[in-house]
Amino acid sequence: MSAFPVTIFHNPACGTSRNALALIRAAGYGPEVVEYLKAGCTKPRLQELFQRLGVKPRDLMRVRGTPAEELGLRAPDVSDDAILAAMEQHPILVERPIVTTPKGAVLARPAERVIALLERRPPDFA
Repeated sequence: MSAFPVTIFHNPACGTSRNALALIRAAGYGPEVVEYLKAGCTKPRLQELFQRLGVKPRDLMRVRGTPAEELGLRAPDVSDDAILAAMEQHPILVERPIVTTPKGAVLARPAERVIALLERRPPDFA
């Protein structure tokens, strides 16, 4: 891990995620790659990510290609806790890729959104 750590919550089957990872590497970073579909995400980790992103769970709930509809998660009265619990059980429900650095976090959709996050590197980081 570098002095300026970069983490990507990555799905290798997703083109946008692969593009974001390629942009990070092209910028000279050796990111921590979390294949969250394999590793899963705990409720506390999801809460931390959403807090850093300034969003609610519903804002980053992936619907396409997921069981969101079958689980009844699209109804407006479904609580954040219920969505978080479903995301913990079904990581595919989390939109990706999410990239974090010491300077912030971003949902890299489109992948180029990661560039601005990497450019915010403070001068004291090598």
